[in-house]
Amino acid sequence: MAGLLCAALLLLSSCGRTQTFSALAANSSHPPAGESEATAAPASSTTETGKTAEETQGEEEPLRTQEEQEGPPELECPPLGLESLRVKDAQLRASSFKRRGLGPHRGRLNIQSGVEDGDIYDGAWCARHRDKNQWLEVDARRLTRFTGVVLQGRNSIWSWDVVHSYKVQFSNDTLVWRPSMNGSQEAVYEGNQDAETPVLALFNTSTVARYIRINPQTWYQNGSDGDICLRAEVLGCALPDPKDVWQTEPTLMDDQLDFRHHNYKEMRKLMKSVNEECPDITRIYSIGKSHGGLKLYVMEISDNPGKHELGEPEFRYVAGMHGNEVLGRELLLNLMQYMCREFKRGDQRVVRLVQETRIHLLPSMNPDGYETAFKKGSELAGWALGRYSYEGIDMNHNFADLNSVMWTAMELETERSKLINHYFPIPEQYTSEDAFVASETRAVISWMQDIPFVLGANLHGGEVVVTYPFDMTRDWAPREHTPTPDDSFFRWLAAAYASTNQVMSDPDRRPCHNRDFLRNNNIINGAAWHNVPGSMNDFSYLHTNCFEITVELSCDKFPHASELPLEWRNNRESLLVFMEQVHRGIKGVIRDRESGEGIAGAVIKVEEIDHHIRSVADGDFWRLLNPGEYQLTVTAEGYLPSSRTCWVRYDQHPTVCDFHLTRIPKRRLKGVPPKGRGLPKDPQLRLRQLRLRKLRSSTKHINQRRAAARPRGV
Repeated sequence: MAGLLCAALLLLSSCGRTQTFSALAANSSHPPAGESEATAAPASSTTETGKTAEETQGEEEPLRTQEEQEGPPELECPPLGLESLRVKDAQLRASSFKRRGLGPHRGRLNIQSGVEDGDIYDGAWCARHRDKNQWLEVDARRLTRFTGVVLQGRNSIWSWDVVHSYKVQFSNDTLVWRPSMNGSQEAVYEGNQDAETPVLALFNTSTVARYIRINPQTWYQNGSDGDICLRAEVLGCALPDPKDVWQTEPTLMDDQLDFRHHNYKEMRKLMKSVNEECPDITRIYSIGKSHGGLKLYVMEISDNPGKHELGEPEFRYVAGMHGNEVLGRELLLNLMQYMCREFKRGDQRVVRLVQETRIHLLPSMNPDGYETAFKKGSELAGWALGRYSYEGIDMNHNFADLNSVMWTAMELETERSKLINHYFPIPEQYTSEDAFVASETRAVISWMQDIPFVLGANLHGGEVVVTYPFDMTRDWAPREHTPTPDDSFFRWLAAAYASTNQVMSDPDRRPCHNRDFLRNNNIINGAAWHNVPGSMNDFSYLHTNCFEITVELSCDKFPHASELPLEWRNNRESLLVFMEQVHRGIKGVIRDRESGEGIAGAVIKVEEIDHHIRSVADGDFWRLLNPGEYQLTVTAEGYLPSSRTCWVRYDQHPTVCDFHLTRIPKRRLKGVPPKGRGLPKDPQLRLRQLRLRKLRSSTKHINQRRAAARPRGV
């Protein structure tokens, strides 16, 4: 009622004081009204750094100090949505702009520029004129209690432009403007010292209005060439319309889920609560530890947790590979809650998924990076803080580059029949203790070996698009369409997610940053976007049986908690539909004709598709394929080959194609050295297994050294 009363009585009014954080000014206090000692209102900066947040779990995980346990500062009001695009281009105006690519619609927090200077995708709003009369205006479209502004400089590889200080004005009609005050004088807020660090300014007194203007006062001059350029987010609480007594906030959906950001401790607590609520279909396990000692927890959802069932495919979602791309983490936490509750309610779609699929959800592959970003919060983490591992490794470039191994072999080998096209062993140099491989990457590779995954997706943020392999270009070009032999099915997988996503399927949405993926129906070959050597998608395809894609979930890498219910609504159907794709294609069991036992390591070849897969421990296999007629041939060490024709239909169930192989009569071979204990006879599988053993051994030694180096009790 206080906000409505202010709006009704005054055109513009001050409605209460708000807390101001200061990291750039020594004195963060403000003079009372009527005094004029200070004319500058200090702002909060994110330039400070801190150690990765860690916490205790018995004696196995490192302790955290009280300071490290603290989360981001609480903001009184959420962002309006310049970064997330909830604020439309039509709501942004400016006094002037240099060109279209530097128009007011580009003045959004964390927007990224294109590579070419002067295109339509530049990295800020830049004024045409260089004077103190320039402004960027935001229309909230309703009365809003404005509480603060977050500012950044221009994102560009060619130019360096920042605003050092600025004023703020408010209006209800764009005709009469009232300045933000600091006591009795007009407030001047501190801006940026570099182009990328977001700087928060909280107003001394919040103000109710419809429009807000940011008015730069000083900026980096660069001699006489410095431009007035900025990116911004505005903080404000929308007020009810006093003319509409029946107005209520729209209900997004009836899913009663935990819509907030969860740090490491809270994530473990939520996963435990889901496991306790649905103990018969869930299991929590760890696949390893981060460099900082935080466990990489996985939630398994299955009607028989902890066991691979013959003929049942294994599926995985991985989120948080880049620690600051947090939406995937929250969506997977929401997904495990949702599936638990819907299974108990008897939702037949969820029941069928749980009974016919073994699902694995890894919500945080990079918990160290997440904790770093979480401490700054959604608006202040910037574009890259927390992206990398504790050691500064980008995990999506950290998997073994098997593409180069394959392409080099293709160039050197003249006899095509000798080439391999699947199950490539890890390169020798990648397995050593000195290899620059993150602990988290090592853990995920070992996980891939332990579980016969068929399909997966890794969830990222910062764009809205689905990418599919290959992610690496063949000749190290910056970008080049580089398809796999299974390109048609990968395009189907990507389209299955994109076409059911409410944001991606919106034909009227605007591009996030510097590329319009609507032209590609929101799917693209990864290498055609940009070259990514050492990606998890490519490694998964070439080293295992698993097909994997990348989903870029939102323009905003770290959306505010208030936007999480909407993001869940945008992605819920897509997450379910994509899991259901694991049941497309062909499945079967390869057995010994005489004993009936399953044959592991058999090669399944599909005619005219130059990529094979292998049967797993019990002889079962899954080959993802589009509808059609296929000729399959199965070979195995010590058995005669077997071929048959299999039809894949359009329904949501795989075609069953079993094989029974006949043994080759045994012969006594002379001069053949004995095989190593526990190793397969197939030379390719032997080398693959030996390299994995070496990788696991080196990982164990690294972890032991780190544990010994930590102070006792930490």
